[in-house]
Amino acid sequence: MNLMLATALALVVDRLVGDPLFPPHPVVVMGRYITWWDRQFNHPDRPGPNRWSGIALVATGAVLFGGIPLVGLFWLARTAPVLAWAAAVWLISTTIAWKSLVDAGRLVEDALAHRGLAAARDAVGRIVGRDTGQLDEAGVVRATVETLAENLVDAVVAPVLYACLAGAPGALVYRWVNTLDAMVGHMTPRHRTFGWASARSDDVLNFIPARLAAALMLLVLPLARLDRSAGARTLVRDGRRHPSPNSGLPEAVMAGALHVQLGGTNTYGGVPSPRPLLGDPGDPLTRRHIARTLAVVNWCTASLLGLVAAVGLRP
Repeated sequence: MNLMLATALALVVDRLVGDPLFPPHPVVVMGRYITWWDRQFNHPDRPGPNRWSGIALVATGAVLFGGIPLVGLFWLARTAPVLAWAAAVWLISTTIAWKSLVDAGRLVEDALAHRGLAAARDAVGRIVGRDTGQLDEAGVVRATVETLAENLVDAVVAPVLYACLAGAPGALVYRWVNTLDAMVGHMTPRHRTFGWASARSDDVLNFIPARLAAALMLLVLPLARLDRSAGARTLVRDGRRHPSPNSGLPEAVMAGALHVQLGGTNTYGGVPSPRPLLGDPGDPLTRRHIARTLAVVNWCTASLLGLVAAVGLRP
């Protein structure tokens, strides 16, 4: 199977279709499995065994969500090659969230333009983990720009990379780890030890994609009419200031390219969480910065699609 071509087709499918309600989305199944395991085997009062329980969750899910598709696609390839192709493209498309990411950003932008700050807070609250009920317009925009930049890695670059390297099973294993990190990879009393393996696994799998995403962003910034030089300077200076070894890189590029300052204090469950500042004080954050960030996301993904398709179609 031509993995590059299958991945390119999956990008097109995701952009056109997104996440339909039927058939059941693999990430929904992953979420239910994580919720069940969390209830059954997460015991915060036993830190040592709890960490091993979290490690077992990472491993069993990787076997299930990578192994079952691997066996199924291998069998289909021997009996019905066309169905194997279709299944692989669909499975890869479920790990990509280009359409969902862009739609979410546009929803916040539209709310700020037409429906008011309360609607914008609600819209951004669907895509970020921080508290949004007290955010002003600049806070809503900052949250949106940061999550669009960060999720360019999670939603596009990383699943595309792992699909190109290991097909649908590789992309699904990545999506499994990323879903784990989103659900249990938090420094809360309940998940501090249980989610340790999930968070570290996500850091490892996103290490290369985050750097590829930052490089890709720098390449397309002129197409989005943004400042490549400032993006590169801010990446070098501020990219490693973020607590995450990966998230700060694309966020720093966007801060520099937009001539704004990102980062600062976020609130999670009423508890303030200070983050390093990325970029220099510049233009006040407004909804036009969301549109410009969306342009970067689209240019990055379209360029990635063209590159993968060109390699896949090469004789």
